Amino acid sequence: MNKYNTALQYCKEKLQHSHSSFYYSFLFLPAEKKVAMTVLYAFCREVDDIVDNHKDTAIAKLKLQWWHTEITSVFQQQRAQHPITQALLPLLSQYPFKQQYFHELLSGMEMDLTPCMFTTLNELEKYCYHVAGTVGLLSIAIFGYYDKATEKYATELALSLQLINILRDIKEDLQRNRLYLPQILLQRFAVTEKMLHQSNNTVQTHALFTFITQMARQHYHQALHYLSDTDRTQQRSALIMANIYHALLDKIEQQHFPVLQYRVRLSGWKKLWIAWSTARNETCY
Repeated sequence: MNKYNTALQYCKEKLQHSHSSFYYSFLFLPAEKKVAMTVLYAFCREVDDIVDNHKDTAIAKLKLQWWHTEITSVFQQQRAQHPITQALLPLLSQYPFKQQYFHELLSGMEMDLTPCMFTTLNELEKYCYHVAGTVGLLSIAIFGYYDKATEKYATELALSLQLINILRDIKEDLQRNRLYLPQILLQRFAVTEKMLHQSNNTVQTHALFTFITQMARQHYHQALHYLSDTDRTQQRSALIMANIYHALLDKIEQQHFPVLQYRVRLSGWKKLWIAWSTARNETCY
């Protein structure tokens, strides 16, 4: 097995072990684009794991800084040390990736190394851009697009999906001393951090979570507004991801937001059904 195939196998194992919804969105991609998305996902998973798995903040910062240097080396010197960047290197001539987005994603990871305490919605949206919007922009470079507005679609869609992530993972994030809901919303709905840590649903938390749900749906509809018919079929994988996430959001809402008690999930069969039906509908679009 040559160096590239070994590197690509490393990326595939990252995806296989993740049980992520990304897997289902890749199913209907052409083989070469599936490879590119697998490499991109492996990069995202690798740097996210640095933040989640290292209790020593100083070590995590050093590792993320190393990744900044590695990305610069890949783009500017065409040299790669890590298996993921070894797999990424030949893709740079196939897809119009922007180095900036990789660095901005790494900066988003760095934000998670200190306790999150957003004050405003703008601060929350800035964070969402760094950790999700950048991934959306890198993804559409793989999917392909003609209309410049599709870039706005990618960032709006990523914001919608990240808000769903935040709602779904609120219990787990609180255990890691992270609270992504900005103070302005906590104050508006009279919710305190203590109330969230007590894991009890109240009228106030229900109202807050309903507002986040509405925000996620609003950004989703705004994203679709920017997606032209010209690019819709090419963005089929992103639409699969969106439909899976919004089915999850529907389930969370239907169960009256039990997110402070446990993490709500969709079954693999449900995700597969959504992926298949979305791919069929969008092919006929």
